[in-house]
Order: sequence, then C-alpha cells, then structure tokens
Amino acid sequence: MKTRSYTLFNDLFPEFLAIPPQGFYKIMNLIKKTALTCFMAISLSISGTLAFAEEAVNSSAASINETISHVESAIAEVNKSDFAASNLHIKAARSSGEQITGNEAIVKQANAIVIQGQISSKKGDVKTASDLLTEALKLYKSL
Repeated sequence: MKTRSYTLFNDLFPEFLAIPPQGFYKIMNLIKKTALTCFMAISLSISGTLAFAEEAVNSSAASINETISHVESAIAEVNKSDFAASNLHIKAARSSGEQITGNEAIVKQANAIVIQGQISSKKGDVKTASDLLTEALKLYKSL
C-alpha cells in the first residue's frame, strides 16, 4: 500500500503546488534585499548615535583638561610679562572653554573671567591678569 504525501490543503488548492513564476522569485529577492538594507541602516544609525554620545562625554572632559592647561600656561606667561604668548594661550583657552558642557553657570562665569583676564593682559596689567586667570582656573578645576 502506497501512502500519499499530500494533505487536505494540497488537495483543495492544487495551484499552490505549481512552480511559482520567475517574477515571484524576483519580488521575493527584492523584499529580502529591502529588509536587509533597512536592518543595516537602523543598526548603523543606532551605533552611530551611541558613538556620538560617547564622544560628547569624552570631548567635554578633554576640553576641560585642555582649557586648564592653557590657563595655567597663560598664568605662567603673564607672570613672565610675555604678553604675546599669554594672549595665544588665553585665546586657546577661550576656544576650548566654549566646548565645555556641564554646569553652564560656572562655565559661563569662568569664560567671562578669562575674557577679563585677556583684556588686563593686553593692557599690560600683570597682577590683575594673573589674579583673574587664577580665579578662572579655580572655576575650571571645580568642574
């Protein structure tokens, strides 16, 4: 006795047993490629977002350290009365200080003090510029 491998479904709908046309395979391949492309785009965008978030956290700490080193160098140059070199360090401290994220009130206050120190340095007032830059340095180190 021979057993049939067909089921009731196959008996009722024999057209599903027919070989699908070539257009069907093209559509299925298109659907697979589209799904794969969408999945890759979503996964890359998620990983890219995480990388930017990590970079933002790390860049803020790097900006604080860079600003502190520039302010310390500017204080040393002001104390030597080398105002050209101190102004270069103050400009660098101002540009890296603008990139700091965190406590905005302290950052804004420290940046304003650095600007006042730069003005005093341009005027040639060693004591005032040194005091202002030291105060700004304390604020940056508190971050």
